[in-house]
Amino acid sequence: MNFASDNTAAIAPGILKAIAAVNEGFVLGYGNDPITRDIEKRLSAYFKREVAVFLVPTGTAANSLALAHVTPPWGGVLCHANSHIMTDECGAPEFFGHGMKLIGLPGDHGKLQLDTIKAAIERYSGRSPHQVNAASISLTQATEAGTIYRLEEIESIAGAAHAAGLKVHMDGARFLNALARLNADPADATWKAGVDILSFGATKGGALAAEAVVFFDPKLAAMMPERRKRSGHLFSKHRFLAAQFEAYINDDYGLTLARHANAMADLLAARLGEAGIRVLWPVEANLVFAAMPKALDAKLRAAGAAYYVRRSEGLAEDEMLVRMVTSFATREEEIENFASLIQKR
Repeated sequence: MNFASDNTAAIAPGILKAIAAVNEGFVLGYGNDPITRDIEKRLSAYFKREVAVFLVPTGTAANSLALAHVTPPWGGVLCHANSHIMTDECGAPEFFGHGMKLIGLPGDHGKLQLDTIKAAIERYSGRSPHQVNAASISLTQATEAGTIYRLEEIESIAGAAHAAGLKVHMDGARFLNALARLNADPADATWKAGVDILSFGATKGGALAAEAVVFFDPKLAAMMPERRKRSGHLFSKHRFLAAQFEAYINDDYGLTLARHANAMADLLAARLGEAGIRVLWPVEANLVFAAMPKALDAKLRAAGAAYYVRRSEGLAEDEMLVRMVTSFATREEEIENFASLIQKR
């Protein structure tokens, strides 16, 4: 009954097999191997246009380097106040951006609204050199609240950003969970909707450590190889990153894993509702947020259940906000056991 994070799961079997398959012989390092060259071409085919691809081992590196590349040190990044870059990356975007500023904005259910963004662009524009002016916007897909942006929402936000000269970055640590729910094409959910750079995550989806910074205009990626190297995120044994990504997108393997994780989240939310536990936000990816009675929390933890408690406002005094995450490895019986413990309270 481990719902702490999709990071707690093991490596997906298909990805582990791919790692083992390239663990033979000698190839050039630092991305000069044929496996890396192949995945770069494969991702262009995957997104149906020529892209520039830079593999890194962590989502924090992907987000930070991507944002630093399109935001000057004196510029600002508009993002949700509860986004991962704001709350869980220990200032890494500002560090790698040499002082660029993250500007956190409010939004229900983890999502930024178009009117909020337009107001922020107006607020953080035009007062050079005295204030930080917005240079980019970062959207999280799926969001930290487990919700997703619809294609028309991305398109309208990107349109407002581009009209003001801002670049659009997407934190896609759970990109395939969102894609599975949208039943959308990767191209439609990214560059066709106006996304300039995607942090395409595979780690939460079943990889060991594999993230890709994808530039949908290769010209925008000029000097990114130097930025990645200078930050310490250019792997020497690069083939092991590339092999993970190749397995992840091959035959929609990652999408299959994401669909399972989403289905388990749906089942978990349904069982919680049947047991009288309030699910607070729409379950659109593989995250479930619920108002858990504190007394029940103690019982569940004693039985071995794992999940995270988040800060909250507006709940009853005897309740706490609980975040539960499912993964490709979550089994139905885990959820049924969890639900049975709740029903016996």
